[in-house]
Amino acid sequence: MKTKEIVDDVTMKRAITRITYEIIERNKNLDNIVLAGIKTRGVFIARRIQERLKQLEGFDIPLGELDIKPFRDDMKTEEDTTVMPVDITGKDVILVDDVLYTGRTIRAAIDNVVSLGRPSRVSLAVLVDRGHRELPIRADYVGKNIPTSAVEEIVVEVAEFDGQDRISIVDPS
Repeated sequence: MKTKEIVDDVTMKRAITRITYEIIERNKNLDNIVLAGIKTRGVFIARRIQERLKQLEGFDIPLGELDIKPFRDDMKTEEDTTVMPVDITGKDVILVDDVLYTGRTIRAAIDNVVSLGRPSRVSLAVLVDRGHRELPIRADYVGKNIPTSAVEEIVVEVAEFDGQDRISIVDPS
């Protein structure tokens, strides 16, 4: 098994800042936005976007935490630990996740969001888009496009959960 760091902490911070600037540019009305981090690492990335938005625009955007497990078709659980501090009806919800791969996690996240209310729009921000979609889902905001083979794995580490910031590619061969 070979592991290679492909993004360090500085580059990762820049990618999150780039996503933040794109959100500002594409959304004239920031007071209608709600960030929804997908547990686990998507929540930490969403918090960093929220902090950057506050630094850059002086605006505190609400942040929810989505638990997608009860909405998955492959690993259902009854317990839902979703936390959404505001009513999302009529809001522009931006889903935030670490890696976009097959699209199944995002489909489950959308199911969770619509179970909470009827947003006016749902968009997607991901730190890494690695390709290999199984569903017709694409990200609106992408930190890094990292093409991979089907056997490789992208591992995102965030300091708040893993003790360091980095993105690695793991090749099991």
